[in-house]
Amino acid sequence: MKKVYFTLLTIFLMSLAAKAQSYQKTQLGLKAVINATVVEIQFYSPQIVRVIKYPEKDNFQKKSLSVIKNPEKTRFSIDKKADKILLKTDALQVILNSNTGSVSFASHTGKALLNEKESGTVFTDFNDTGSKTYTVTQSFILDKKESVYGLGILQNGKMSQRNQKVHMVQNNTWDFVTFFQSDKGYGLFWDNYSPTDFSDNPEETSFKSEVGDGVDYYFMGGGNADGVIANMRGLTGQVPMFPKWTFGFWQSRERYKSQNETVEVVKKYRDLGVPLDGIIQDWQYWGDNYHWNGMSFLNPEFSKPQQMVDDIHNLNAHLIISIWSSFGPKTPQFQELKEKNMLMDFQTWPQSGKDVWPPDMNFPSGVQVYDPYNPEARDIYWKYLNKGLFSFGIDGWWMDSTEPDHLDFKPKDFDNKTFLGSFRKVRNAFPLMAVGGVYDHQREVTSDKRVFILTRSAFAGQQRYGANTWSGDVNSSWEMLRNQIPAGLNFSLCGIPYWNSDIGGFFAGAYNRGECGFWS
Repeated sequence: MKKVYFTLLTIFLMSLAAKAQSYQKTQLGLKAVINATVVEIQFYSPQIVRVIKYPEKDNFQKKSLSVIKNPEKTRFSIDKKADKILLKTDALQVILNSNTGSVSFASHTGKALLNEKESGTVFTDFNDTGSKTYTVTQSFILDKKESVYGLGILQNGKMSQRNQKVHMVQNNTWDFVTFFQSDKGYGLFWDNYSPTDFSDNPEETSFKSEVGDGVDYYFMGGGNADGVIANMRGLTGQVPMFPKWTFGFWQSRERYKSQNETVEVVKKYRDLGVPLDGIIQDWQYWGDNYHWNGMSFLNPEFSKPQQMVDDIHNLNAHLIISIWSSFGPKTPQFQELKEKNMLMDFQTWPQSGKDVWPPDMNFPSGVQVYDPYNPEARDIYWKYLNKGLFSFGIDGWWMDSTEPDHLDFKPKDFDNKTFLGSFRKVRNAFPLMAVGGVYDHQREVTSDKRVFILTRSAFAGQQRYGANTWSGDVNSSWEMLRNQIPAGLNFSLCGIPYWNSDIGGFFAGAYNRGECGFWS
């Protein structure tokens, strides 16, 4: 009898081991179920591999907002040794531990690059406005002396982003990209758009996102920074060429209050013989806050917009004009979007109908942000932009507040419904969708004029939309000026090359207190 029990126990244990170590080869890599978690490894190229993990009881289906690359047909081999499953391409080695489900990455020669932490994949139940999903975490182990760069535009003055915790939710001066690259010659893109914590300490380096149906990230080799950037752009989009004039000198201020003033500034440059390629017309050409972002020259000081544009062009200069991601309640855009339930309900700029600071909340503006995740809403946005501004021959767009401004934050604000689910689920991709909507529509209308967009926020993949990101309404201080250098370098190391900053700052509070600073 004891022998029978022993035999049955042996068969049972062997079946468990076989189940834990089994895998299915797929066209792109492999799929395995380990400890009730599905692990998928998918090669997008010899140097780029996608890792997906999700609970076995669920299905995982996702169309990425950032990744546009279709997987290449990639030659790879699979070799199983003990508890390790080794996948090899001509450029990478990926090792799956069939007992723990952890994944490691190495160069084609076997040089270790990055390891997931064992038990570093965590799914925590989360109810997202009635949708049962997870808070997802993936932890990695970095070398103690390893430096990592990226994460977007960070105003922390740091070049390497080690030994810190960063809460990643887009705002005016911090533009987050859930990507970093290492001085060991690899990069990692965490493909999640919800509020995310990047954390690095001596024990682990992790991404933790508030909402996600699974872990979803891309590892890319490259050998060096240029190689990693090339792979990131191959994955999320190449950079179109800007108009040549955008590399020249522009003039801007807050703000020109009439078309006569705008044109006269250009004339003065010509009179003085100072080279000038572009001038920016900022806000309130639409009139008042109730007509906020009306995309139309309702201000009587701009009564002949076609003449203004023609005058500037005849002076051999170009015109960029301010547009926003929100609309005042007296605009036709607001009314049409409201009727179709394509506006979001949270406090944004400007909060008051009066043009005063601080806002006079006795006169609420009623301005609301639109839903750029909705393709029909993007169509409506362009319809008015094309008719009210582009038809006059305006040369480029200053897309302000593309993060967008989110004032007096309340957690329930994330419960706002978008076309793709809760605002919480897609929060950080707002600038990608808003900017992409304008780029795509302009390209559909004409190929005679290259797209140029100056924008205040960005996310992974935005480089494909003819966009230059500036670092927001920074303060006028020497410390803030210093911080722009690592901010811009880290941003460019995310694969998004075009960046600038208000050199003199925008808010002059430090200057007005007698501290060192500039006024732009």
